[in-house]
Amino acid sequence: MGLDIRIGKIKLKNPVMVASGTFGYAKEVEGLIDLRKLGAIVTKTITLKKRPGNIMPRICETASGMLNSIGLQNEGIEDFIEEKLPYLSKIGVPLIVSISGETIKEFCELSKILDNEKAVKGIELNISCPNIKVSAFAKASADRRRSQFTVHSLIAQDKSATYEVVRGVRRTTDKTLITKLSPNVTDIVEIAQAACKGGSDAISLVNTFFGMAIDIHTKMPRLGNIIGGLSGPCIKPLALKMVWEVAKAIEKPVIGMGGIMDGDDAIEFMIAGAKAVQIGTANFVEPGICEKIIKGIEEYLKKNKIKDIGKILGNLQSK
Repeated sequence: MGLDIRIGKIKLKNPVMVASGTFGYAKEVEGLIDLRKLGAIVTKTITLKKRPGNIMPRICETASGMLNSIGLQNEGIEDFIEEKLPYLSKIGVPLIVSISGETIKEFCELSKILDNEKAVKGIELNISCPNIKVSAFAKASADRRRSQFTVHSLIAQDKSATYEVVRGVRRTTDKTLITKLSPNVTDIVEIAQAACKGGSDAISLVNTFFGMAIDIHTKMPRLGNIIGGLSGPCIKPLALKMVWEVAKAIEKPVIGMGGIMDGDDAIEFMIAGAKAVQIGTANFVEPGICEKIIKGIEEYLKKNKIKDIGKILGNLQSK
């Protein structure tokens, strides 16, 4: 079966990646999955300096999903280069590093550092994490409109800010650039178009939805940060719709995610227009799930006598 695809300059042997923040730095799941079978690995998001993350508790289960408010806890870029990258570079699959910052300068500094690392094949701009406060974001292009980001605003909720961040990073690296978008917007298409205009090679969507849960016995929020990001099967229909909308509107590849639990779910996203998929919450349920999803895609193609996965991409039929 022809499962290989290309995202920017990156050639993947199959369209299944692990989503940022759900797989650690791969070493944590060593022995639970054959990492060499993955299409690509997207790392946990890295920031310029160490981040302690949000207060506990940070994860809770919900109906058909989960909420998280990790807050991008990580040890910073220096630790990543010295401690994490040596292991990741030996796996033998394309490595995409997720980065985040509070200013354009921080994003650019991170991409400059990673541009010098041969093992890094792509950079995913996480401008859509719902668990960090970005009121400190240096207004990006918002100066033009004299507007400020509010405490719960995301870069990915503003098309001008999205454009400025992507354009800034694009000037610092020739590596494949992927922009990860938030579903917490009125018009996902205009944000995706702004990212493409800025120079993104691909769009990944969706990140988690804003959500919360309350313990009725204590009358307290179940997350220390009160609000978190909702993921899992409960968001799949919403994510699928947004992937379909964006894939129709841009010429760059779309990477779909949001509640994918098996091969059939992945196929749905590809029929909607996604060229590849990322698996997130399912990894918490079963760390080796990606292997089963790859096998499920193969079985679907075999059953339907399809030799090339490209034949199903965006092939949604009208009634």
